Amino acid sequence: VAVLCRRFAVIRGGQVVAAAFSVMFFAYGLQFSYGVFASGMAAELGWSRAATALPYSLYVFLYSALSAATGRATDRIGPRPVITVGALLLGLGWGLSALVHEPWQLNLTLGLVAALGMSVAWVPCNATVSRWFTLKRGTAVAVASTGGSLGNLLVPALAASLIGIWGWRWALGVTAIVAATLMLVAARFMVRDPESVGLWPDGATEAPPMTALGPGKTLAEVRASEPFLLLIAIYFMTWVPVFVPFVHAVAYAKDLGVSKVAAASVISAIGIGGTVGRLSSGVMSDWIGRMPALLGVFALQAVAFVLFASV
Repeated sequence: VAVLCRRFAVIRGGQVVAAAFSVMFFAYGLQFSYGVFASGMAAELGWSRAATALPYSLYVFLYSALSAATGRATDRIGPRPVITVGALLLGLGWGLSALVHEPWQLNLTLGLVAALGMSVAWVPCNATVSRWFTLKRGTAVAVASTGGSLGNLLVPALAASLIGIWGWRWALGVTAIVAATLMLVAARFMVRDPESVGLWPDGATEAPPMTALGPGKTLAEVRASEPFLLLIAIYFMTWVPVFVPFVHAVAYAKDLGVSKVAAASVISAIGIGGTVGRLSSGVMSDWIGRMPALLGVFALQAVAFVLFASV
């Protein structure tokens, strides 16, 4: 019975990882396709690149800030209702963006509505996955978050192909509806934690020792701690440059005479690196420790950002 329970717990944990992978695949697939849609939008509506970049900036800022609220909601009511509501808002926001004619409309549909929905992707998914695994937490989170990188790899190229057939409005609307629908399906498999269904992390047959549950600090103490503040600084400094290519790389490639589909492959190439990087860094963090893996990633980021500016 103990062996069967362990195997069942591992299977349920795998289902949660697969569901989180799916949510991030569709959510980030939409997000990273924005540059493909924005180039067609700017060409049809006569907008400058700054006009298409502002709504995306609002979108990234707002969904990042709202992740604190969706993370707290996940702790209180579980990931399933949080992701369900987010999927509906994400589909609505991106879908309505296919109907815009003025920049202020895109600020509202993308910068506000879609941002509300996008805030359910990263934090609720990874927080839930981490509850199901302790021994191989880095690997589990890496597999789940790879969904975002694969979305980055596949969806922009697909979006570019659909734009060539239907135009950017129909392509964006259909992509938004399909992505939101499949996110709703994935949300059904998001279970808050193994304890809520009579199981334990990693398929253990008994409760983990208290030392594995953390030092028992309050939320206020954690917020004021140096590691927590450093993590915020890390995300802030990384996200300052990292979204620039997602908005402007496609347009820049077209300036160089590259076709729309080939230009979208620039974004897809980032997805290839992200997929390899997430999987390898997650496994490496379990093997050599979190800090050495983190420092290795920082070194690669610094080199990549400098080289990107010289391309």
